[in-house]
Amino acid sequence: MKETLGDRTVGAIIYALLIAVTIIVLYPLIFVASASVSDAIAVIKGEVWLWPKQLSFTGYKLIFDNKEILTGYGNTILYTVVGTALNLVMTVMGAYPLSRKDLAGRNVVMALIVFTMFFSGGLIPTYLLVKKLHMINTMWALIVPGAVSVWNVIIMRTFFQTSIPNEIQESAAIDGSSNIQTLVRIVLPLSTPIIAVMVLFYSVGHWNAYFNALIYLNDRHLYPLQLFLREILIKSQTDQMTSSMDLSLQKHLMEAEAIKYAIVIVANLPVLLLYPFLQKYFVKGIMVGAIKG
Repeated sequence: MKETLGDRTVGAIIYALLIAVTIIVLYPLIFVASASVSDAIAVIKGEVWLWPKQLSFTGYKLIFDNKEILTGYGNTILYTVVGTALNLVMTVMGAYPLSRKDLAGRNVVMALIVFTMFFSGGLIPTYLLVKKLHMINTMWALIVPGAVSVWNVIIMRTFFQTSIPNEIQESAAIDGSSNIQTLVRIVLPLSTPIIAVMVLFYSVGHWNAYFNALIYLNDRHLYPLQLFLREILIKSQTDQMTSSMDLSLQKHLMEAEAIKYAIVIVANLPVLLLYPFLQKYFVKGIMVGAIKG
């Protein structure tokens, strides 16, 4: 079909907007990557705009020489792996029964679960509960309170209802399969797209989380990487405000500036590497969320 002038105009506008959005998204990533391998003085003077200036890997050297940074990196990996595994198990255990039409009272249960999306006890009651369970200053304080996301339960429940034919489950039941066997041997193998989406959502959430660690953890040996990153950023801003009054802080300021950008790259690299492998599942996840459950 031949395109009209109006179609070409709309197409050009769409492409222009997409190019603009791409530049807006990519530029901060390119700038941080360039600043992380540039000389700290050039970065402070604003000479780094797009490409690195006076190539330097001081920031990365200081990071990997810092034992606390490596400890935080290891803690973050542990919290992400254990937390994501628990999240996935709990979400499947909640979503699958609620997707079954033969579950009595499932609409009432679902309504109670959805209620928690709009109303919660708040920070203080949650803290008191975590303290009562003796989870303060343990890794479980970062994992157990957020073991289930109601939104993700709804998405996975909708997937089970719309993408897994009920006839397959009925056939399995006729062949003598129990509900657990049906879930493990039939439903989960057919649910790879939604499982991949859930793994991505949960793992990114755990990787970037710092607020719960700030509240519940006192031992620095348990700190995740994001808390150390937060300390470095705050310290860098404080040094910038005081450097004009004390020249002895200049060297420390340059080191902090070098570390600041390098640690952003180090902290986000695993997530950036994870996205391309799971990108194809995004469309499936979005479509599932758009279907009325």
